[in-house]
Amino acid sequence: MTEQPTFEVSSDDKLWVLLAYILSPIVPIIIMLMEDKKNRPFIRAHNAQALVLGVIEVILGVVLGWTLVLTCVPLILWIAMVYWGIQGYQGKMVTIPGVTDFCKKQGWA
Repeated sequence: MTEQPTFEVSSDDKLWVLLAYILSPIVPIIIMLMEDKKNRPFIRAHNAQALVLGVIEVILGVVLGWTLVLTCVPLILWIAMVYWGIQGYQGKMVTIPGVTDFCKKQGWA
């Protein structure tokens, strides 16, 4: 599921990755505006995934928000994003089914 990065990862990179997953989609947008952060390979790979997941989470929240039962779906996705953020904070590359391949095909990661 995860593979080790082949490039240098600083503690600052790991922190930004964790924040990108937990506070998505706001932090990924901020990272894209920061010149020194958006070109770091580790941050860039995780940031693209976090942004896509954040947009999916917002869409699910709006679409499913009117039902009390299905409101837990975005919460479950956010919990998974916290897990992936922790994995990224440990310096690991995370492979998210569907999302990772989509980001790579678009050239975002």
